[in-house]
Amino acid sequence: MTNPVPAPALLSRFRSDVLSGIVVAIALIPEAIGFSVIAGVDPRVGLYASVVIAIVISFAGGRPAMISAATAATAVVMTPLVRDHGVEYLFAATILMGVFQIVAGLLKLGRLMRFVSQSVMTGFVNALAILILAAQAPELLDVAPATYVLIALGLAIIYLLPRLTTAVPSPLVAIVVLTVLTAWLRLDVRTVSDLGHLPTSLPALVLPSVPYTLETLRIIAPVALTLAAVGLLESLLTAQIVDDMTETPSSKNRECLGQGAANMASALFGGMGGCAMIGQSVINVSSGARGRLSTFTAGAFLLILLVLLQDLLKIVPVAALTAVMIMVSLNTFSWGSLKRLRTNPWPSSVVMLATVATVVATHDLAKGVLVGVLLSGVFFAGKVSRLSHVTSSLSEDGRSRTYRVQGQVFFASAGAFSEQIDLLEDVDRLVIDVAAAHFWDISAVAALDRIVLKARGHGREVAVVGLNEASATMVERFGMYEKEPAVSKAGH
Repeated sequence: MTNPVPAPALLSRFRSDVLSGIVVAIALIPEAIGFSVIAGVDPRVGLYASVVIAIVISFAGGRPAMISAATAATAVVMTPLVRDHGVEYLFAATILMGVFQIVAGLLKLGRLMRFVSQSVMTGFVNALAILILAAQAPELLDVAPATYVLIALGLAIIYLLPRLTTAVPSPLVAIVVLTVLTAWLRLDVRTVSDLGHLPTSLPALVLPSVPYTLETLRIIAPVALTLAAVGLLESLLTAQIVDDMTETPSSKNRECLGQGAANMASALFGGMGGCAMIGQSVINVSSGARGRLSTFTAGAFLLILLVLLQDLLKIVPVAALTAVMIMVSLNTFSWGSLKRLRTNPWPSSVVMLATVATVVATHDLAKGVLVGVLLSGVFFAGKVSRLSHVTSSLSEDGRSRTYRVQGQVFFASAGAFSEQIDLLEDVDRLVIDVAAAHFWDISAVAALDRIVLKARGHGREVAVVGLNEASATMVERFGMYEKEPAVSKAGH
């Protein structure tokens, strides 16, 4: 039985979650509007999505304190669909996206995260930090001098206030202070009202207005599948990062289910599809959030801001939000990874740099992770292939040679295995002893086939001995050469 949380600690956790959620809600606004522009839809579509996804995922998700909303990763996939068929088809595709993600959760595909190496994770984080910083460029170039002053003041508050007190998240204080200064001094700087039209009413529940036909399914299915894959990839990577930051585990399969439910709900309320957001998640956790209340607060407070406090929201200077995002970028980047480039094994460094380069070049996190995972697989296969080797000995009469195979024989090492068997040597009999080896796949069996069949073609007797039970089963099922009594299992 777990011990109850003391009241003071519970109150402190409640306060941290609520205040962190408020900071995130404000930071979500420019992102949601910007991603709506990328997708080619009205700003309300992105804002409604952020509200609904955050609220639903706070209950259904598997990673407490992680923030999910409308994102750039999914927005870029939507653009062609919206352009060619309209926003209603986007809503239909988003519902199907949610269905695919729920199926992924039921199939427990969250465990695929184990195939993402630490080098890929580091590259993902560093690339995202670079993209976050690059996204602030429009607010740093060709702007009023007062903007730079506000950003500098905001960063000073964010980094210096925690030395005095951590009772209130410093990003929230920075936003409030810069908003008051902007209004009091009547500074001529960009504010939230300049980003786009804000909604003035609650989102309404409605089904997508599309023909429910196989033709519609043909149009939306490829987009929905891509959205589902990209959304889950970014969500599961972000969940792993938050796991590491908070030193707590999370359910990746439940996260798949939660993302699916949240996206379906978003579409039904007129929102676009989304996924986890590493930048806002870092803001949330760095501000002290640890529970689901912070995610719920982010969605609920964003709705309050949009509907009830819109006049106050409009005067928030974009410089304040830029300062917060610069902080996120600096805190997200793994600075220690630069020092480790010299000490880490070179394949690990190549994987990390390739992941960063691909993401930065394409602005697509999924492509960067895919490149990193593929490179990791190639390097791993190369490393494992070197773990197998072959030794041989000649009989006293010089008429029989025994080859002893050790290690793992699979597609990456099968070629080297077959090349080390000399089929042209003038002997009468070959003995291939695989007692210390394991055959993993049909490539390994095919290599053994080639050796036996070619040797017999040269008039030599061949015996394969020592196959363990699993390897013998592979050979019996997929081997093509004629089995002889000399082919035996270890221990028989």
